[in-house]
Amino acid sequence: MNFLLETLQMLVLSIYYNLEVFVRLFIPARKKSVAGEIVLITGAGSGIGRLMALEFASLGASLVLWDIGVEGNAETARLATEKGAPTVHTYLCDCSNKADVYRVADQVKREVGDVSILINNAGIVTGKKFIDAPDSLIEKTMEVNTMAHFWTYKAFLPAMMANNHGHLVSIASSAGMIGVNGLADYCASKFAAIGFAESVALEMLALGKDGIKTTIVCPFFINTGMFEGCGSKWPRLIPTLEPDYVAKKIINAIRTDQVYLILPRSLYLVLGMKNFFQWKQGTLLGRYLGVSDDPESREVYRKRS
Repeated sequence: MNFLLETLQMLVLSIYYNLEVFVRLFIPARKKSVAGEIVLITGAGSGIGRLMALEFASLGASLVLWDIGVEGNAETARLATEKGAPTVHTYLCDCSNKADVYRVADQVKREVGDVSILINNAGIVTGKKFIDAPDSLIEKTMEVNTMAHFWTYKAFLPAMMANNHGHLVSIASSAGMIGVNGLADYCASKFAAIGFAESVALEMLALGKDGIKTTIVCPFFINTGMFEGCGSKWPRLIPTLEPDYVAKKIINAIRTDQVYLILPRSLYLVLGMKNFFQWKQGTLLGRYLGVSDDPESREVYRKRS
């Protein structure tokens, strides 16, 4: 195909895809069933991980719950069973340890079967400025927030490819799309997680594995205690998110094969401005929103609001 034909094809398809998005504003996308799917959630013992497990349980999915805490994971399993999950399996797994991920993954494949929806949700944050963060905590951040995704994909993606069926979900962060003062290692880990998920999604398309879907979730700070004291200067514009709301939005994005989920919607404008502005304007925007200020200042904003 020559240059002119390929250019024309690109323009026509671009118009079509934009029209498709416009139509979806009035006609919601059809939701796929997850009943009978085997859903693995890392970091399932609390927070968003637990809430997603309960949502999937009510939809008839079988659950595989990974967490580093036994008691929290057991409580999630109990609640999921009450919600109607057909089967719930719990596993103690340290996602920062590659050998542990592979070992537990093999156990899951033997005892439960092939995972068809993989949700990399486990995450940690040091909450320290870069220069004050111990090397061990920086390494742990990268191991849990980024490298664990490599190992879970390696473990469960081959079966999805063989069946041309599956869904890969990365619970990333808006801090993986725009830098935040005081969260250098966390931002780096989430930037990497997004790049990894995007690249593997493109690999699947190039291989013709269009039955394997990808959802990348980039929320602002969630009110789970993990980011205590963090927030924007103007919470009416960019609010701290409630966990129940985020969990429901994630499940909806998975069921409609939404590739990117950015929360709240006002972040689409902020991210667009960040990519459009020059550096000085970008830092000005950061100060205006409060994300370039010291964490202590963000705590003042939070209490004031």
